[in-house]
Amino acid sequence: MRIAFFDTHRFDRAAFEEANAAFGHALTWFEPRLTLQTVGLAAGFPGVCSFVNDRLDGPCLQALAAGGTRLVALRSAGFNHVDLAEAARLGLTVVRVPEYSPQAVAEHTAALVLALNRKVHRAYARVREWNFSLDGLVGFDLHGKTVALVGLGRIGRATARIFHGFGCRLLAVDPQLKEEDARGLHLEPVALPEALARADILSLHVPLTPGTRHLIDAAALARMKPGAMLINTGRGALIDSQALLAALKSGHLGAAGLDVYEEEEGVFFQDLSGQVLQDDVLARLLTFPNVLITAHQAFLTREALGAIARTTLESIRRFERGEPLDATEVRAEQVLPR
Repeated sequence: MRIAFFDTHRFDRAAFEEANAAFGHALTWFEPRLTLQTVGLAAGFPGVCSFVNDRLDGPCLQALAAGGTRLVALRSAGFNHVDLAEAARLGLTVVRVPEYSPQAVAEHTAALVLALNRKVHRAYARVREWNFSLDGLVGFDLHGKTVALVGLGRIGRATARIFHGFGCRLLAVDPQLKEEDARGLHLEPVALPEALARADILSLHVPLTPGTRHLIDAAALARMKPGAMLINTGRGALIDSQALLAALKSGHLGAAGLDVYEEEEGVFFQDLSGQVLQDDVLARLLTFPNVLITAHQAFLTREALGAIARTTLESIRRFERGEPLDATEVRAEQVLPR
C-alpha cells in the first residue's frame, strides 16, 4: 500500500524502513506536519501516517478524503489531534498504536525526577565551566517519599513499579483501578484532592480528553504540598501553563519536569536554535533552574520505535487485506483503552 508519512524525522524513518522489509509497503516521506496547508501532498495516497503534532481537523480530513485517502494511521497512542467524528462521517478508518513501550515513558519519568531532584542538569552545565562547587545542588532521598500517579494505565503501572523500587509510598488516582491491582502494585487509591495535598511528587499519566484538559490548574496547584515536584510525560494540555508559571514564580511549586507542553505544536521536534522563540510562556519556563523540559522524547527508545513501526505497518496491511483491525482502530465513540 502507498503511504504518505508526515512530520518525519531521521529516527522514525530508520525504524520504519527497517520494519518495512517484512511488509513491502511503498513509503513516501514528507517533512512538513500534516495540516490543511500541507494536505495537498497526500493527494493520490490511499493511506497517510501522521505524528502527534499534526492537525487532522475537519477541513484537513475532508481534503484527505477528496484526494483518495481511506486510511489514517497514527504513529502514536494519543488521538486528540484527530476529529474522529468527521473521520467517521467521511468513511476514513483511523488506527493508532495503543501500546509500544510503557517502560520507555516510565523510565523517562523517573529520569526527570532524578535529574531535577539531584540537580543533574545544573551540575552538568556547571562542571563544564570548571565550577566544581556543590552549593545549590542539595537534593533529597527518594526513599520514603510519597509519589502520586494520576492514571494507572500501562505507563502508570510501569512507573509505579519503578518508584516502588526506590522505596516510595505510592498513591493512585484512577477510578478504574481494581482493588486487587492496587494491592499488587503497592498503591493506595485516593481522590485527586488528597493526592495533591499529600504528594511530594505528582506524575501525570492520563490521556488528554475534554475532562482532563487543564486537570492541573491554578486551584490544583494551590492544593499541592509546598515544595512538591510536578512531572508530566502525558499530554501538554493536562497542565494550565499560565497557572504553572505563576506557581513557580511564587515559589509554591518546588520543581517541574515536562516532556510535553500544551503549545508544543510547531515548536517541539524542530531545530529553532537560530530563531527567536515566539512562545513567551515556554521561554519563561526555560529560565527557571528548577524546571527541566525535554521535547516530547519520553517514547524515544529503539524498542519503542521498533514497536511503533511494526504495529503501524501491520495495521496498514490488515486494512489493505480487509482484515479486522482489533485494538488499533479508534472510533469517535471510543474512550481511550487502558
